[in-house]
Amino acid sequence: QVQLVESGGGLVQPGGSLRLSCAASGSIFDLYAMGWYRQAPGKQRELVAQIITNNSPNYADSVKGRFTISRDNDKNTVYLQMDSLKPEDTAVYYCNIQSRFNYWGQGIQVTVSS
Repeated sequence: QVQLVESGGGLVQPGGSLRLSCAASGSIFDLYAMGWYRQAPGKQRELVAQIITNNSPNYADSVKGRFTISRDNDKNTVYLQMDSLKPEDTAVYYCNIQSRFNYWGQGIQVTVSS
């Protein structure tokens, strides 16, 4: 059974940085994509960044140039480096793996506030 464990969230001031990590345990078959979504209060969950196997990463327009997604295949881990954070980045961030099945992390809070 695949489990995703997220870490790295917290409170940061505007303009600051955070790095989210998502470690996957278990066997993943037919891996298609690894990525991050977020959901702010009262809003729908939205895609933030995604790496599709054998393709370049893609990003939401709102985070382009500020966020960077990367993965370590040996560690089955995906990262999200978030720089120049803004208050509107405040949300619960979810790790996602799309494969033969669709897996979600438990979510981690990111709060950008002075």
